[in-house]
Amino acid sequence: MDKYIWLIPVLPLAGFIINGVGRKSLSEKAIGFIGSFLVLVSFGLSVAAFLQVKSSGQAINVQLFDWIDVGAFHVPFAFVVDQLSSLMLLIITGVGFLIHLYSIGYMHLDEGFGKFFAYLNLFVFFMLLLVLGSNYVVMFIGWEGVGLCSYLLIGYWFTNPDYADAAKKAFIMNRIGDLGFLLGIYLIYQYFGSFAFSDVFPRAAAAHAGSVPFVLITILLFVGATGKSAQIPLFTWLPDAMAGPTPVSALIHAATMVTAGIYMIARSNILFTLAPDTMHVIAIIGLATAIFAALIALTQTDIKKVLAYSTVSQLGYMFLGLGVGAYTGAFFHVMTHAFFKALLFLGAGSVIHGMNNEQDMRKMGGLRGKLPITFITMLIGTLAISGIPPFAGFFSKDEILAHTFAQSPIMYVLGVIAAMFTSFYMFRLLFLTFYGKFRGTHEQEHHLHESPPSMTIPLIVLAVLSVIGGFLNVPESLGGSHWLANYLAPIFAKSAAIVPVVEMKGSTEIILMCVSVGSAVLAFLYAFIKYSKNGEVPSPDGENRNFLVNLSYNKFYVDEIYDAIIRKPLDALSDFLYNVIDKMGIDGLVNGIGDSPVEASKGLRLLQTGNVGFYIFMMVAGIIAVLVYSFVKI
Repeated sequence: MDKYIWLIPVLPLAGFIINGVGRKSLSEKAIGFIGSFLVLVSFGLSVAAFLQVKSSGQAINVQLFDWIDVGAFHVPFAFVVDQLSSLMLLIITGVGFLIHLYSIGYMHLDEGFGKFFAYLNLFVFFMLLLVLGSNYVVMFIGWEGVGLCSYLLIGYWFTNPDYADAAKKAFIMNRIGDLGFLLGIYLIYQYFGSFAFSDVFPRAAAAHAGSVPFVLITILLFVGATGKSAQIPLFTWLPDAMAGPTPVSALIHAATMVTAGIYMIARSNILFTLAPDTMHVIAIIGLATAIFAALIALTQTDIKKVLAYSTVSQLGYMFLGLGVGAYTGAFFHVMTHAFFKALLFLGAGSVIHGMNNEQDMRKMGGLRGKLPITFITMLIGTLAISGIPPFAGFFSKDEILAHTFAQSPIMYVLGVIAAMFTSFYMFRLLFLTFYGKFRGTHEQEHHLHESPPSMTIPLIVLAVLSVIGGFLNVPESLGGSHWLANYLAPIFAKSAAIVPVVEMKGSTEIILMCVSVGSAVLAFLYAFIKYSKNGEVPSPDGENRNFLVNLSYNKFYVDEIYDAIIRKPLDALSDFLYNVIDKMGIDGLVNGIGDSPVEASKGLRLLQTGNVGFYIFMMVAGIIAVLVYSFVKI
């Protein structure tokens, strides 16, 4: 496979070029086939690479060429396929192919069909570059590339000013995090003299834990992860990113790009293990994000906004896992989350497609008879994300909570509360959308229909993965063998040597599982009674709500707070610098220097009257002046 690794990212890049150049000349069928087929071939190569790594236990290292070579500064353009990146390749290309296939039906007849597929292919290329890079510089290229593609795809319908603003917001907030990541990479080179993982990590493992350089480096890397993976305080861009087409939400803002921060920290795990203070910060911010985003999701009425805040909350769970040292658990949740959240987003897209682009759950209801495949698959996704056994989310979420309990029982309790919120708002979404009576217009009811096979087949495949995905890492207390943990052991071996993984007693772990599942079931029952049995529907906009519900519905006014304490002061400062410093000061000085000769010339020009008598008078006056000067000088 060593000779063919470069094809994994290059094939989607070829799709971008072909569809981009031929977007107006190729048919929809040709564009959809090219974009999807090339990602499928890339998936096949990824499977072959995974099998080679699995069988040999050795990473595949490929150096394509020397990219930067100036004196002692050497950066090769190189790839590494090891246990961690091989799994990411499967997620990106596998889920990516399903979403490309789904997009053929969802974006049918859209005037920018070719452009959309070109952007999707370009995103897959940059995401593959991010996870394949064997050094931080190549990773950073992919990191910036997926940010660019996110901007292009969020603002795909840029003629809508709100959508264009959402794209700009995502781009700017990600640049804040990217600056931290870039500074962290700079410090890595300053401290270790290399960007290559193979150089940095062994040198780090020989260093002392808690030293200042490690804290600075990891804090800056975490700032980068905070922006890309939408954690407090840089999380508000992701809900607004739902302005993009639903396949974009599934691919970029659920399954792949937003997990880049988790991947980067998992890849750099030894650096973070040696900075325990940073680990505490990560755990606290992750837990705070998980609870805060879940609180907002409880009252939202836009089906995609519920899933968006759910994504922010689940990303918080992953960061909580990283912060308590559960690297395998966090990455396990990345995998299961890719399955069930992509499923839920695509299911929501199927509902929106059937409802003639309606996203307000207050105008839905009773759809399970009209959209049976969508309903069943979304039910599976809801069970998975709620942590109900034996679905995928149960195993990954339980592993994070078990490690959290070993570190801090208080954080564990808060994590269980976040899990309860997750179960409640997801079943609330399910009951409001598929149960009760239809609350939309007669025209919408007449338009209701199940999505075409190009959309439902990806839903079925993702539903199957949401059922079986959790069995990749069944704990020993349930008769499993921790396959995923054993497979990823070489990646986290240096960290495990410094901070050994806490082994949970079987009975304790079973009790913790029961508490987690019990809380999820209680939340389900409450949602069932409230929204299915009693048929409650959220209040229309404009009606009075109680204080807490109103606070949650308005997203705790975070955007308004940012607007008041950041944007408006910066706008006022910018106005002052422009009007006073720039226009009156700098421009006044420069223009004054330029205007002075002009105005003086205008005055001197008046002496040129064309009157001979005036010229004789001036000549005489000049002679008299010379004589007076000569007399005075004597």
